[in-house]
Amino acid sequence: MQLMSERSAAGGGLRERKKRATRAALAEAAVRLAAEHGAEKVTVEAISAAAGVSVRTFFNYFDSRDDAFVVVDADADAGARMRRAVLDAPAGLSPLEALREAMAAELAEAEQQHELWRLHAKVLHASPHLLARGVGAHMAAEADLADAIAERLRGVGGTSGPGSEAGPGSVTGPGSGLYPRLLAAVAGAAVRTSMDHWSAHQEEAAFLDVFHEVFTLLAAGLPAPSA
Repeated sequence: MQLMSERSAAGGGLRERKKRATRAALAEAAVRLAAEHGAEKVTVEAISAAAGVSVRTFFNYFDSRDDAFVVVDADADAGARMRRAVLDAPAGLSPLEALREAMAAELAEAEQQHELWRLHAKVLHASPHLLARGVGAHMAAEADLADAIAERLRGVGGTSGPGSEAGPGSVTGPGSGLYPRLLAAVAGAAVRTSMDHWSAHQEEAAFLDVFHEVFTLLAAGLPAPSA
């Protein structure tokens, strides 16, 4: 879970910034209360009070209490930003590189958000139905990224005409729908691996350095380390 970063807070007009800040405050309050008391004991009223807003305001941002616990990203625009970043990345970047840059931009504040991510994982794993909903939300976000990758491939790496041969970037041959889904899934796993490794070795490197190292290994085809 990524609560609102300084980068996302800086974008848009005052009204949009306030909306993002309110959504982030509600998500953070929900996670902290659930981590302390258990999700089943936390009410919408308690979440709203902790965030300093009314219950009516809560329901302007979330359809139910559980939505505040399982939200993939408290900044509702993050998914759209990553999709647009993938599509707008320079044509010379590979799909993996385009996705890496899009994700890195959203993870710029990851070190500051680490505690909340840890609490969020604790909340989900303590409640099977929330964990199932969280997995579903992550899968939906992953599918959106896969769609963006497929769209990028159609625009950047497609064939040049009816008689041309499909190259490595083509999305017209066998397995064409498999590549975008696999890449999105692998990238998601790379983020989780980066965060897990950094959490255990925070004194050794910055999170983004670990993140880029993981993607470098992916780009190289995951060669086995030398003895």
